[in-house]
Amino acid sequence: MVTRQNPPKTFAIATHPAQPEAAEEARTIATQLTKLGLKHVLSASIYEPQLKRKLKSGAADFLVALGGDGTMLRAGHLVAPLGVPVLGINRGRFGFLMEIGQTGCKERFQQLVSGDFWIENRMMLHCVHRRLEEFLGEWHVLNDVVISRGQYVRPIQLTASLDGYLLASYNADALIVSTATGSTAYALAAGGPILPPELRNILIVPVAPHLSVDRSIILSEGSKVVVKVNTSHQAVLSADGQPPVILKDGDTVEASAGEYSVSFIRFEDPGYFYRNLNQYMERSPITGGFV
Repeated sequence: MVTRQNPPKTFAIATHPAQPEAAEEARTIATQLTKLGLKHVLSASIYEPQLKRKLKSGAADFLVALGGDGTMLRAGHLVAPLGVPVLGINRGRFGFLMEIGQTGCKERFQQLVSGDFWIENRMMLHCVHRRLEEFLGEWHVLNDVVISRGQYVRPIQLTASLDGYLLASYNADALIVSTATGSTAYALAAGGPILPPELRNILIVPVAPHLSVDRSIILSEGSKVVVKVNTSHQAVLSADGQPPVILKDGDTVEASAGEYSVSFIRFEDPGYFYRNLNQYMERSPITGGFV
């Protein structure tokens, strides 16, 4: 249900360090919002520790993520545990997660200070890596966790269990475990279905399967999937495109709906998702823009 919100009073801006020219745009945005009566707390790189400290202290009512989908993913990781909403302003190639394009900011900012927006909550996955039952790491991911072959150009063997029961065995280049948000990312490129963004289902998509299950599987809400690695050579894990983690034979990766959600500020009605999807499917994402 779309409802009016209490207008925010303070904000911070996050940019990507690979886009130094975004700093000038951040200053312009800060000036526009300040003129509308909001307080500018900080503008910084998405990886700047001071930004996290400011958000954690409650100094900012919302975060502006200025960049592309990669910046939005990192912003989601940052704000989800804190419950701070994020507003995406696109300066990338694709920007499927972003709310505002490179034009139209002034109109949207007027809506923002009037409380004329709604909050869309997107589920995150909680993923855990274990070796012989030993805990090795965990991640909260907005898009997906990918278990794939490493340096050797040969498929890996994986088994997926659902709530303790064998679901499927795979001989493939990779297996994608995705959220509904991630269904329009790598999972879509691998032939997976598109899920409405508000769903809390988990999607499993094999990549280049060989003589094994070659269909995507949508799991019911509340499911827990455990992927076990069976390989004599290197395999790797990547969570939301972060640096890979080496997996060994017998390692497991558990994925379930996490306790955190990312709160996106939205101005259009919920049908925006399908309008944007149609628009992006009709044009190539590899032309123009920034990373």
